Parts: sequence; C-alpha cells; structure tokens
Amino acid sequence: MSKRKTLIRQILGWTSLVLGIAGLVLPILQGILFICIGVLLLSADVPLFKRLLEWIKRRYPRIARKADKITNQIEDEV
Repeated sequence: MSKRKTLIRQILGWTSLVLGIAGLVLPILQGILFICIGVLLLSADVPLFKRLLEWIKRRYPRIARKADKITNQIEDEV
C-alpha cells in the first residue's frame, strides 16, 4: 500500500477515534460508532488495534463478517 493511502487511513482513523471518545461524553455524537470506525481503520497499522480486532473476530464471528466487509470497502475506496 502506498504511503499516501496509509497516511490518509491513519488520519481518518485517529480522527474517528478522537470523535468517538468525545462522543462518549457528548450527547450529539455516536461515540461507539466512531470508535469502531477508528479501530477498523487503524488495525492495519497499530498492533494494539489489530489484536483487538482479532479478538473481536474470534469472540463475535457475525460482527467479524460485517467488519471484514466494511474494511474491504474502505480499502477499495482509499
């Protein structure tokens, strides 16, 4: 993957994660949704998020299929 795509994915991932954390205390934002998006985006580059995503996939296979589908769509677009 090119450096540009990696940089864009990391910027979007960290931004989503920050919005998710803010959304946990602000009633306007959906915190959990943004945190999930951030983890999905950052899982390719950050080992902690990669391990977290792998644990979720083992624990919740139905959610894992949806996460894989979303991840593939994001990678295709970026």
